[in-house]
Amino acid sequence: MDIPSLFDPLSAAIVVGGTLLAALLQCGFAESAGALGAIARLGRRGFDAAKVRAELSTYVQDIRQDGVVRGRRTRTGDRDIDDATEALIGARSVAALIENYESHRALRTEINERARATLVHAADLAPVFGLAGTLLALARLADGSVGDSALTAAIGSAVLTTLYGLMLAHLVLAPLARAIERATRAEEKNRQDVIDWLATQLESAIPRGPLGGPRAIA
Repeated sequence: MDIPSLFDPLSAAIVVGGTLLAALLQCGFAESAGALGAIARLGRRGFDAAKVRAELSTYVQDIRQDGVVRGRRTRTGDRDIDDATEALIGARSVAALIENYESHRALRTEINERARATLVHAADLAPVFGLAGTLLALARLADGSVGDSALTAAIGSAVLTTLYGLMLAHLVLAPLARAIERATRAEEKNRQDVIDWLATQLESAIPRGPLGGPRAIA
């Protein structure tokens, strides 16, 4: 097999360029930018549960020793976790910690789901532009005066555009969508484990009133 012959810049431009442009126009700039951001995050180190938990250990010790009123703000390097711990100190309630965490989790999930959906939509479009490229190549055959070399080139281009569309959909876009889904699921599990551990560690240190709710502290 002649590998270089499998590369046709014009066919690749039609399929890749057409797919990306159609996805941009149909999904919008915000959704497309979100998808690119999610792809970029795949190459970075994800949520480090062990590091965050180690940072929170000192925070837990301080609250157990001095109480939540004197609890100091923690800086784990993770904005969502830090925001949740600030909510706990402000409301003096583990429920506030969980509620704040859930709001951040819902936002993260929505962002990642939109990115995944955008890539899935682009994967659906890729074979369509592969077919479009094939039709354009075959249209060159309408002129019966084409020579043997032009005929061979047109047929080769028609086949390659179909191949490019399928490869772009099933070897690039769809796998990226699944990778984002897996990364999101793994990160949320690690985050939930940290929040569950933190809530368990701090529950006994939060002052409670006679009805079981947080006790007001002057």
